[in-house]
Amino acid sequence: MSDSIFTQIINGDIPSEFIYEDEHCVVINDINPQAPVHALVIPRKAITMLVDASDEDQALLGHLMLVASRVAKDLGVAEGFRVVVNNGESVGMTIYHLHLHVMGGRTYAEQDMG
Repeated sequence: MSDSIFTQIINGDIPSEFIYEDEHCVVINDINPQAPVHALVIPRKAITMLVDASDEDQALLGHLMLVASRVAKDLGVAEGFRVVVNNGESVGMTIYHLHLHVMGGRTYAEQDMG
């Protein structure tokens, strides 16, 4: 299997501006935002989907959630944001490299919950 676009971004093969990075993950703005603030928290370790994570990934998964919180604060949406993890094509997953969507910037009433 070829590297995902996220692996290529992490490796610097595809230029992208990181809004946060550390030894475990990077964060970029979504190129097709579904909310006024829409960032992606992407682990450097290529895990295909959440169901493919193992017990050894427990600390990494927790770290990703903490980074999502930090990014929400940094982007000014700490008072209201969602963290979404898609798992599989039937729910809209298009890039098979685990990632968290951090979305905020509008009220619940304004969101399409369809």
